[in-house]
Parts: sequence; structure tokens; C-alpha cells
Amino acid sequence: MNVVVALDEPRGSALAEALEDEGLSVIATWPSETIARSLGDPTAEVWDVLRSAEALVLPASRAALTHGVVGACDRHGVRIVALGERAGEARLARAFGLADPLPLAAEGWRVAEAIRSGSLAVRAVGGERGRVVAVWGAHGAPGRTTVAIELAVETARTRGHVALVDADTHAPAVAIALGLADEGPGFAAACRQAELGGLDAAALTRLSLPVGGADGIVDVLPGLNRAARWPELSERRVASALEACRGWADVTVVDTAASLESDEEIMSDLDGPRRNAATLAALSSADVVVAVAAADPIGIARFLRGYAELRAIVGATPVVVAVNRLRTGPLGIDARGQVRRTLERFGGVDDVSFLPLDPRAADAALLAARPVGEVMPRSALAQAVRRLVARVDGRRGDEEAALIPLGRERGRRIARPARRARGRGEDGVRSA
Repeated sequence: MNVVVALDEPRGSALAEALEDEGLSVIATWPSETIARSLGDPTAEVWDVLRSAEALVLPASRAALTHGVVGACDRHGVRIVALGERAGEARLARAFGLADPLPLAAEGWRVAEAIRSGSLAVRAVGGERGRVVAVWGAHGAPGRTTVAIELAVETARTRGHVALVDADTHAPAVAIALGLADEGPGFAAACRQAELGGLDAAALTRLSLPVGGADGIVDVLPGLNRAARWPELSERRVASALEACRGWADVTVVDTAASLESDEEIMSDLDGPRRNAATLAALSSADVVVAVAAADPIGIARFLRGYAELRAIVGATPVVVAVNRLRTGPLGIDARGQVRRTLERFGGVDDVSFLPLDPRAADAALLAARPVGEVMPRSALAQAVRRLVARVDGRRGDEEAALIPLGRERGRRIARPARRARGRGEDGVRSA
């Protein structure tokens, strides 16, 4: 049985010798990325070798296990045996229809057994369809992107493969917040491929960028790098791309824009593109919508104006209301109670989740260009997002009992400046 080993040295030569000892014929040993780099040249030696091979051993990395490599092996009937140990590598292999990879240091007899038995042969991708969670919020930057990022990261800890999509056609910011390059194809390319019918799990994996650590990895499809490109995210394209995401990820979190108007362009131009089409398509495709409101009088007023329109668009789709940056400053005593009563009286919202104002955690996350859940996992904001994730998943808990009281952080009361004598504060200004 002819085998090609595409692994970097010294692992490549060591595994080739072990496979020879197991009775297999290793006809070529190349560095891991040689095949992917050489596929564009029809005269390359790679093509002749693949025609003679029956199995290919390579690492389950994005540089080596590419759409072109898998397609070439399919055309020549070459079985792929992937090696890797990280969760992202296993997810990449599954996206291409492969079983979980063997460890990179697997013994030669184990790799030979897998090649002979066909246990790692290509299989069809199927199974339960994933969920789509759309994150919307009114104008005024209530924290849609922050909530979407934290929701995706916390969901990945318990729900397996999670994708984060930036479908904001007005002010996309997911890539900036996570320190990702926004010059790549991202969600716009996924939408174009979806319109052509060529968007599958392998293509989505190639277009996405991984974010996260050992607790869970989120595959991010960055948004537009220029706002003028918004016509690329048409309603049909976005709906098709999100439908493809259902077969790729267990949960897809979509960051949307605030505007919900369907006739923001010239009214008579019925066939023209609509800038808000991406938001409307994401909301219509969602299994659950997280509606974010800023915890101040202006933010609540803007939210109530847009909430009725949101309900008209999503219909019977469940909506989870999250009030962000809760603090006593702009609302006075019993801020939480005031927000609850206002939303219930004027919006008919009787179930609200609260996310506290946590500038220390938020600033640390922006400085590191990483999610709050990774930078400060025990912060008040991270804990509140976990409770929000439980609500989105349909798991209810004692939310009020777990909330950290306003004016406290890590169990310490925020110190108030003491007044000096003669009614003057620390800054020397006379107090009222």
C-alpha cells in the first residue's frame, strides 16, 4: 500500500520508517505544507505522486489540510489520515468530512492500522442542525459587539463548535475588538459563495479565523473592512450563508446593526440593494434574538422605540432582553428596579437580564484584544454573561441571587472620598 507522509522533520522521517516496518510503502516524504503550495502548478511532482498513492498522512493544520488538498485527494482516491491533538485541529478535520485525527506522536502501528482499516476515511458531514443567535441593539452603541463576542466565547465552553459572524453593515467592529486582520475575505466572501451554491463546512473553515484557548475556540467570520461594501451583504446571500453555518457550527452568533428600516433607500427603487438587508435577514433567520439596551435614560428610550419594530420583524422568535452597563449613576436608587418597571410598562418586557458596568474588565479586554471571559473570567461582567448564556440556551437559574451588588467589585466596596474640614473635598472644591 503506497503512502505519502507530509510531516515536518524529524517527525516525518521517523513515521515513514515506522510505517515501512509495518509493511507499508512510503513513496514520498515531504514537509507538511508542500502539497498545498504545489497544487497550483499542474507540472509539479505532487500530482504524479498522488496518482500513485493510496493514503496521505498530514497534520490537521489550516496550512496543510486545505480545501485544495482534500479535493485533489478525492479526485485521485487518496485516503487522508490527519494527525493533531488540539480541539481546533479536530474541528478542522470534521469540517472536511474526516474523523477525529490521531495524536501527532501516534505510534507507527496505530497510523498503519488506521490506513488499512479505513477508520479515518472521508465521510459525509451531517447531523443535527445548529442554532443561530442574533444580537441586536438600538442606536447609540449599547454594547452589541461586546455582548456578541462574550456570548460566543462563553457558549463555546459548553456547546462545542461556535461561530461568530459580523453582519453589521454600518459599523463592523468584531475584528478590531479581537485583534484580527480585517483584510481577509470573511463573511462577505462566505455570502458570495453561498449565492453560487458553493458554501460548505470546508469553505467556511477556510474563510474563518479562530479565536480562543483551551476552554473553547470560536471561529470568526470578520465583517466588512470598508462600510462602502455593504451591497455585498444582500438579504438572499446572508440568509443562505447563515443556513450553511447551521451545518458547520453548533451555535452561530451574529452581530447585527441597529437600523431596522426596510426602505432606507429611494422608495421607488424596489429592486435596489438595501443597507439594512443583512440585519433583517439575520433577525429573520435567528432561532433566538438577544436585544441589548444601554442602562441609562437615553438608551432605554431608544430601545423601547426600536423594540416594537423588532418584535414585528421576528414574530414568534424568542427575544432575550439584556440591559448592559447597569450602574446607579444615571438612574439613581434602585436602578435595576427602575429599568424593570419601565420596560414592563412601556414595552411589555417582563423578563430582563442585567450586565453590570465593569470598566476594569472591559478595558483589560480591549487592551489585550481578547474577550473579557478570557482576560478576567471571574469579573462581574463575565459572570453575568454566563447567566445570559443560560437564558439563551433555555436554562434558567437564580439570576438575582448570583448578581454582584452595584457598587461592589470582587467583594470590596468602592471607597468614597472623605470630605475635608470646612466642607471642602479632596480636590479643594467646596461641597454643596
